[in-house]
Amino acid sequence: SYVTGPAGFLADLGEAFGEIDGILLVVALAVVLVILLVVYRSPILPFLVLFSSVLALGVASAVIYWLADTEVLTLNGQSQGILFILVVGAATDYSLLLVSRYREELRRHHTPYDAMRASLKGTYEAILASGGTVILGVMALLLSELNSVQGLGPVAAVGIVFSMLSALTFLPAALVLLGRAAFWPFRPAYGSAPTEVRGIWGRVARFVGRRSRPVWVVVSLVLVGFAAFLPQFKADGVAQSDVFLATVEATEGQEALARHFPAGSGSPATVIGPADQTEALVATISGVDGVAAVVPLVDPATQQPVVVDGLVQLDVTLEAAADSDEAEQTVRTLRADLDEVSEDALVGGLTAVQLDTQEAAQRDLRVIIPVVLLVILLVLMVLLRSIALPVLLIGTVVLSFAATLGLAALVFNGIFDFPGADPSVPLFSFVFLAALGIDYNIFLMARVREETVRHGTREGMLRGLAVTGGVITSAGIVLAGTFLVLSVLPLVFLTTLGITVAFGVLLDTFLVRSVLVPALTLDIGPRIWWPS
Repeated sequence: SYVTGPAGFLADLGEAFGEIDGILLVVALAVVLVILLVVYRSPILPFLVLFSSVLALGVASAVIYWLADTEVLTLNGQSQGILFILVVGAATDYSLLLVSRYREELRRHHTPYDAMRASLKGTYEAILASGGTVILGVMALLLSELNSVQGLGPVAAVGIVFSMLSALTFLPAALVLLGRAAFWPFRPAYGSAPTEVRGIWGRVARFVGRRSRPVWVVVSLVLVGFAAFLPQFKADGVAQSDVFLATVEATEGQEALARHFPAGSGSPATVIGPADQTEALVATISGVDGVAAVVPLVDPATQQPVVVDGLVQLDVTLEAAADSDEAEQTVRTLRADLDEVSEDALVGGLTAVQLDTQEAAQRDLRVIIPVVLLVILLVLMVLLRSIALPVLLIGTVVLSFAATLGLAALVFNGIFDFPGADPSVPLFSFVFLAALGIDYNIFLMARVREETVRHGTREGMLRGLAVTGGVITSAGIVLAGTFLVLSVLPLVFLTTLGITVAFGVLLDTFLVRSVLVPALTLDIGPRIWWPS
């Protein structure tokens, strides 16, 4: 025996999301800890940064609990899982930027207090701009027609607020108290030469400086090549039976149902219409291809159709499974044909809800993406005091996102053979990649602008890349690693979202921010800062 149907699938989803509290957080923290140990080569600093992230998550969770409890926002399992990943990744990224600058300033200042004062002066603007951009980006999700998408906006925004606060309050205080001991055994001595310029990113900066035009041309062609596979990214929705990556009872029950009865038996479509037109409604429904049977809801005592406020309910059994493309097409035909009988006739049920959800998601893509791009453009213009450079950076964001979806399509179709992706995956991926990816733009170009004022555009770009390349790379790996943790849950939606964002962050980190943007800036020269 099997328990299936809408309630069965919801029960299995609830069980899958119930694992979020433990597995997701533990795996995410373990991944970040390993990466930080490799980056810092210190047994003290990684735990300090991780504790800062956990504090941010704890306070954010408490605030979100209160907002959900007072019904200010809607919280569901997917928003909760994304919150854990987003806060751990973002708080760690902001901490990496501060710690990198602090280590640099400890070589220039005798006391940890003076070094931290200079570090905060050099990073707080970039951290606030980065966090503000992410907050504005995710709040654009409030424009969605779907409650599940709307709810993620304020949830993610609260998480980012406390990620910034933790990185700008608790972490600086803890670092000052520990002083140079925080970096043990590789303590940065006062007056010692910086290692960043002599390291790998110093060599990358010099290479990009010598061959800026060939570099940006080649990188652009690589990204365009990935972007060419964008049309293969299937985001038209996933059948309910394909939502799980593991076998669950609801899926097995649906398959058994389809073997013995019309596949739509467990989840009939529901038609509500005027009772005085019942015969015309039944005749129209029966004539639609894909309909197996239609019966009115009857009163068990009188065996007559139940009439409420002049309306009657008709249960329509479809030949195809309720979550299939064929069933959705049948519902479209039903709606079109019934409109000719009565404009008051409505078609609902599981299939209709899935169809309306997909159409709302497609509308959200067309509305929210331009808003997010405009918000990011305005923030960059204010921060960089330029028009030309922000426009260029927005162009790289769009190219990087297209390349990410193309690469994800190759992997999902050719390696994992996924049945498709939820329509909200491209939207969530874009919001996270655009908003979080712009963090690395801000980390890089805020420092480049600082150096440009002293040394000119070319030297400023080379110095900025050399000193920020390491922290941007580390931040990108941390963020990609944390989002990849979403794939530990047996759900197609979170797995595809985690892998897509991870791919995008890595492309952004290693190609776009670290190579393409510097090469373009060097090739264009001082005109990049127009009009300032």
